[in-house]
Amino acid sequence: MSAQTANLAHDTAAASSASDKGAGPRQFISFKVGSEEYAIDILSVREIKGWTSTTVLPNQPEFVLGVMNLRGAIVPVFDLRCRFALGLTQATPSHVVIIVTVTDRVIGLLVDAVSDILTVNADEIRPIPETERTTAVDFLSGIIAVNEGMVVLLSLDGLFASNITAKASLAA
Repeated sequence: MSAQTANLAHDTAAASSASDKGAGPRQFISFKVGSEEYAIDILSVREIKGWTSTTVLPNQPEFVLGVMNLRGAIVPVFDLRCRFALGLTQATPSHVVIIVTVTDRVIGLLVDAVSDILTVNADEIRPIPETERTTAVDFLSGIIAVNEGMVVLLSLDGLFASNITAKASLAA
C-alpha cells in the first residue's frame, strides 16, 4: 500500500498543478463496487488504506459501518455497496478504504478494490442519460467510456451532503 499511496501523492500533485492552469486534464481514482466501476476526483482523496475493523456506533444508518482511528483522528466509514442499495459488504482483508475529504470532513469509503488512476479531458466526460430521475442519482456526475466499458463518476458532495448537513444541524 505504501507504494500505492506514494504514487497517489505524486499523481495528486500533478493533478493539482494541472488544475491550477485551468485547462488541463482531470484525474480520477477508479474503484470497484461489486462488478461496477466508479471513480471520484483525485483531489478529494487523502489516502488509500487496507481494511481494518471499525467500532460500531449505535443508531446509525445501515451504510455507516462505524468509525476508525486514523492516526488519532476518528473517521466514519461508509459502505458504498450498501449506500448504493446493493446490500451490505462482508468486508475482508482484500477490501480497501479510500479516505476522502467531503465538505471539510474526512470520511472513509469501503470499496472492493482500487482499479486505476484515470486522466481525462473534460470533453471525454459524458452526462448521465436522462431517465426517470430520483434523488438517488443526484450523486452521479458523469460517465467516462474506458476501453470496452464505462466508469461512473460520483459526486461526493451529492452522495454525502444530506448526511453531513444532518450531523451539522444536530451538533448546533
